[in-house]
Amino acid sequence: MILKNQVHHRTSNKPIVWDAYFKSDGVKKPLVIFCHGYKGFKDWGSWNLVAKTFSEYNLFFVKFNFSHNGGTPENPIDFPDLEAFAENNYSKELNDLDDMLNMLISENFKYKNEIDICSITLIGHSRGGGISILKASRDSRITKLITWASVSDFGSRFGTVEDINQWKKNGVKYVLNGRTKQQMPHHFQFFEDFKANEKRLNIKQATETLNIPFLIIHAQGDASVKPIEADKLHTWNSNSELYNVEGSNHVFDASHPWKGTELPKSLNLVVEKSIYFIKN
Repeated sequence: MILKNQVHHRTSNKPIVWDAYFKSDGVKKPLVIFCHGYKGFKDWGSWNLVAKTFSEYNLFFVKFNFSHNGGTPENPIDFPDLEAFAENNYSKELNDLDDMLNMLISENFKYKNEIDICSITLIGHSRGGGISILKASRDSRITKLITWASVSDFGSRFGTVEDINQWKKNGVKYVLNGRTKQQMPHHFQFFEDFKANEKRLNIKQATETLNIPFLIIHAQGDASVKPIEADKLHTWNSNSELYNVEGSNHVFDASHPWKGTELPKSLNLVVEKSIYFIKN
């Protein structure tokens, strides 16, 4: 069964758009929640094929758009709502993930009989990897963690002191989206929220305290998030497993839009390794 563009409405927060892929057979399955990265969305590239593959191995796979990723319930692909994008921050993404998890394992969830709430895996790509690490370190409901091309810290990504001062002065900074050619705005609240919650958003500290099975997957040819970040995560947690993908890139040779009917070889390896890790 495929549930596309479901909307999780929330009282005082923006809605979250989500998909679920699973075999509807009444058998409880491990729950897998996928978190996209920066300038990402749940339907990017071959993520739909990824979801389909997980479901074929009797996993309940959910992917969602962070509420302020720039998509809308009417148009969850790309970035029609740049004002929401400008108001995004790490705290909001952590809260979104918590709300999604709470909804999926609640007694009121329509498909609760398809989910084994004792087996919950988070998978995070890139920035979503950092969010997943932070969440898994503090939530005992999560039983396994997998990161794909994850960042190892958030603080260094804001630029130099001069960059930050200029950002504060202007109130907003823009990042070009090379694919859509949009100038993506970030209001200064993004940095202010990080500073106000710096301890809570410390990926190194969260990684050190993880006590669940943790698989780190990274491509050796990743130019966006360097492989050394995976090495750091692995060093910080002696119980983690590091799987290096030879060559490849930040998205494991996928692209958007993805016209193929099969996963690229590198991403297929990542998916196979992840499924094996969850099921064994």
